[in-house]
Amino acid sequence: MLTPFTLFFPLPPSQILSSERNFSVFEFAAARGKMGGRGRSRTQRKHFAQSRENNWKYSKNDPEQQQNGTADNNNNRENSNPSWKPFVTQNIAFEEYYKEQGIVPPEEWNTFMDCLRSELPAAFRINSSSQCYLEIQAKLENDFMKSLQEEGTDGSEVVAIRPLPWYPENLAWQSTFSRKQLRKNKILERFHKFLKLQNEIGNITRQEAVSMVPPLFLDVRPDDFILDTPGSKTFQLLEMIHHSAEPGSLPGGMVLANDVDVQRCNLLIHQTKRMSTANLIVTNHEAQHFPSCHLNRTYGEGSEPQEVKELNIDQLLFDRVLCDVPCSGDGTLRKAPDIWRRWNAGMGNGLHGLQVQIAMRGLSLLKVGGRMVYSTCSMNPIENEAVVAEILRRCGGSVELIDVSSELPQLVRRPGLKKWKVQDKGMWLTSYNEVHDSRRAAVVPGMFPSGKGYVDAPQHGDDARRSQLPDNGSNGHSQNGVGMVQDPATPTTILDEEASTLPLERCMRIVPHDQNSGAFFIAVFHKLSPLPVTQKKHCYQPGKTTSTGNFQAQSLPKVKDINADEVEQVDSVGNQLSEVTMGDADILENGNDEATLDTDPSKIVEGKRPELIKPSSDGKAGPELVTGSRKLQMRGRWRGIDPILFYHEEAAVGQIKAFYGIKESFPFKGHLIVRNTDIDHVKRVYYVSKSVKEVLELNFLAGEQLKIAAVGLKMFERQKDVSTECVFRITSEGVPLLLPHITKQIVYASPVDFKLLLQYKSIKFGDFVDAEFREKASKLQFGCCAVILNKDNKTLSEPQVDASTIAIGCWRGRNSITVMVIALDIQELLERMLTYSEEDSDSLLLENKPLIAALSRLS
Repeated sequence: MLTPFTLFFPLPPSQILSSERNFSVFEFAAARGKMGGRGRSRTQRKHFAQSRENNWKYSKNDPEQQQNGTADNNNNRENSNPSWKPFVTQNIAFEEYYKEQGIVPPEEWNTFMDCLRSELPAAFRINSSSQCYLEIQAKLENDFMKSLQEEGTDGSEVVAIRPLPWYPENLAWQSTFSRKQLRKNKILERFHKFLKLQNEIGNITRQEAVSMVPPLFLDVRPDDFILDTPGSKTFQLLEMIHHSAEPGSLPGGMVLANDVDVQRCNLLIHQTKRMSTANLIVTNHEAQHFPSCHLNRTYGEGSEPQEVKELNIDQLLFDRVLCDVPCSGDGTLRKAPDIWRRWNAGMGNGLHGLQVQIAMRGLSLLKVGGRMVYSTCSMNPIENEAVVAEILRRCGGSVELIDVSSELPQLVRRPGLKKWKVQDKGMWLTSYNEVHDSRRAAVVPGMFPSGKGYVDAPQHGDDARRSQLPDNGSNGHSQNGVGMVQDPATPTTILDEEASTLPLERCMRIVPHDQNSGAFFIAVFHKLSPLPVTQKKHCYQPGKTTSTGNFQAQSLPKVKDINADEVEQVDSVGNQLSEVTMGDADILENGNDEATLDTDPSKIVEGKRPELIKPSSDGKAGPELVTGSRKLQMRGRWRGIDPILFYHEEAAVGQIKAFYGIKESFPFKGHLIVRNTDIDHVKRVYYVSKSVKEVLELNFLAGEQLKIAAVGLKMFERQKDVSTECVFRITSEGVPLLLPHITKQIVYASPVDFKLLLQYKSIKFGDFVDAEFREKASKLQFGCCAVILNKDNKTLSEPQVDASTIAIGCWRGRNSITVMVIALDIQELLERMLTYSEEDSDSLLLENKPLIAALSRLS
């Protein structure tokens, strides 16, 4: 609930507001922090720490936990903690709700529920951009598939791990064991250690199987600009664009991952370090208000400076958008059993408006001809088909729902629903006509299959009733020009259940018992033309309300087709908002007094919008405001976020290039950035791809609208207290990219010497086995160097680097070579070394047994 919209931010389950509370999701989003609030910090998840319950720690006196639940197989846990109680895997409201919605046929209901109550099998994905992904595949197929066998009920052997048949190139695998079984079962210890090590290094990603599905329908290409939600899907999309890249080269595309939660951003930054990519930007924005960085809005037509005219892009748009929206998450019951006791129908109703907002913003940022995937880990049609239907109604013919039933044919999926009902306060509603006046702010027309709404009849006092507004905008049956609808409080005949006329069968539903997985919903959109817009002018007269207590709104007809940055924002119940200044009165139709949010709320400064923006005079930092109530900071505009500066120090950059012999063909100049305003004391230098560089330049010229938490690949790091020609060493993350482009500070080691370096971390020149390596290493300049494994002990006249090259960063000291690699990477490399020249290595080790014994004593 948590992979192109790293734009969409799942709320934690304990913060999802149900209809039983007196707040709407829109109010809650506003409470978490408004986008324009400069001078005050945004409310974050940590601020709710005191009030958020711990769902994994049960109280002894909790009567709800005294109910009979499913048996726990982990007896040790029960014995060690007598107060511990298993999760209750039963919720009467849940069963009643989904039986009524008909998400599975009645004859499958028991199988469906039994599957939901069972533990979820562990699944993982091999990183296709990893150097050793073929070796990992071979180990899984030739080792673990054969050694891990289960006995079936009929006595036959069952394969314990297998590749997922629908995932390309056998890169995704699933076991018959849950993650808990992998941790606790002694027989599986070797397999679990293997998974844990490879996951920490970045060679595999442990991820729920159905969570891998949405990116596969994006049809990602290496040059695509992708907007994505953070987590394992970000990693998956990065794998896709890097998969076909040659060693030392970068794809033309990039992934922008966005999350409103700072902690989740930090987690994503930590996870993507394993990827060693220069094609990623991580931002921290509310999804529905993600900025578009439009230069025409910043400078005005014809007033652009030269640097703006030289940019290849003038607005931040994307080829692919992954819109994985926050949801109630009941599709994850198998791995998050605490949802059983907290689930209610109001969770989905409360999130519907926010989901529509996020999806519409995603489409507005999508290029014409691009593809967007909308997905949730919920089974609720209010969060799924109802949102998709509302999107199609708003977008008209500018967006189509794609039929992808022929793609991934081995993936078992079911078509989307055409009929569903809405439950509110325990009552089932089949159309908006049945919604009581007091609930029409919470239950909106877009939640129903037809999407038909009702409007107040003008000037009929308290006796006026709401009339249905058909899709064509004209009234249906009427009397004296006023549509008549039966009062919900009086007896009425039962209306026929509504059915959508939209092609919602093109949506995909993945249910747990079809392929032993979690539940997921996926819809794929194709943008055909710019989105249409209907402007609404909200007219508010103090003291005057309609018969239902809501403020009256006057609708204006459709006026034009617009570009992505001009799409109006929508409020939580689906009302479109016109663009006004913060000083203008704007009252939402549901009666909430809220100011309209601009497409770029971050540009609001102390209640006023800034005027035109121009670049700073030094050309190195971001722009500054020319006029307005106060200037934006030139560096570090966003509170709590380090600034981003292009590193143009010619002396330092020239020193780096000369020391490592970096080829002129490598795109180096203009691709280095730092996160420190003190240029003379820079600690880390980051490298960005051409696509990321263009986005950063656009962001600077557009007023630093993007709140960037992380960007680029850490390539160089300052080494403290050393005397050398270059104080910047190449980082472990930077070695794979830079290695094919450096001509100095490189030395090749035989397998035995390479292994000795890994085992003992630091070795004196005289203690190396290979005399040639000893001589060449001693001739290196004092400072950072790269040691490359010479697998075949060949004599190499010049450096040769390909996809299979193994290299580590080291430091050439006065009398020794010291490895500068973390322990996890050393462990993984030592295991891989077992497959290279094992017999030759063993013979050399025997010949030098006294030397190795001495090294062992020293270590």
